[in-house]
Amino acid sequence: MDFLRPQNLAEALAFKAERPEAVPIAGGTDVMVELNFDHRRPGALLDLNRVGELAEWSTSDSGVRLGAAVPYTRVITELGDRLPGLAMASRTVGSPQIRNRGTVGGNLGAASPAGDTHPVLLVTGAEIEAASARGTRRIPAEEFYLGVKRNALAEDELITAVHLPVSEGAQQFSKVGTRNAMVIAVCSFAIAIEGFQVRAAIGSAAPTPRRVPEAEEFLAEELPWGAPLPDSLKRRFGELVAAAADPIDDVRGTAAYRKHALSVLARRTLGWAWQEILGRDSACA
Repeated sequence: MDFLRPQNLAEALAFKAERPEAVPIAGGTDVMVELNFDHRRPGALLDLNRVGELAEWSTSDSGVRLGAAVPYTRVITELGDRLPGLAMASRTVGSPQIRNRGTVGGNLGAASPAGDTHPVLLVTGAEIEAASARGTRRIPAEEFYLGVKRNALAEDELITAVHLPVSEGAQQFSKVGTRNAMVIAVCSFAIAIEGFQVRAAIGSAAPTPRRVPEAEEFLAEELPWGAPLPDSLKRRFGELVAAAADPIDDVRGTAAYRKHALSVLARRTLGWAWQEILGRDSACA
């Protein structure tokens, strides 16, 4: 196995063009597990730890450009006010040591249906910046996930950044696992309410993370703006979210349990988001 160590982004893209089979590694929280268990034996590893451009974030009028190698810890501490949903999901990732190394870019590259950040990227309208020696393009999150551990990257492309709008509404994320910490999600759920627009997405309950359009449309039409949520509305929303799932039975949970858990997560997470909105309305009044 060859070990390629570029010093900058241009060199990294050149390496990837020459060796498209090379597997990128930065935090290593997914790749090293696969190597240690001999689930993957690539011809080369492409070490991105010296590519400083990938470990930076910046803001503009359109939002935040989050470098692919910015670790979860920095998302939480430096961007929690701008990207609250992503910060919430980042707090649920592994242990402090994993959060210090793991990245949103790595989560996207692995494209596991159970990745914690995926539902948030879907509800925030994130775009993934992919670069190669041929140029750079941006892929909407909804078009990025193609199947179990399959994404829309070309073989010579690297994820360089994620573009997200700054939150101006309410964002919430929650997940269920087999224990409270350091756990892969049995299922997860994210919601964003901004203006009269509702976005919701599920994770670890289908071959790919996905939006739940019927549940979104129902909620956008039925939300009692300025008033508490009726239990019947939360219950119906949870039912529609569960109906959109296509889960499997595995060692972490059955398909039936995942559907039940998603219904509960949807009700609870909607309640948290709505309390946030009502609190803002009261403060404005």
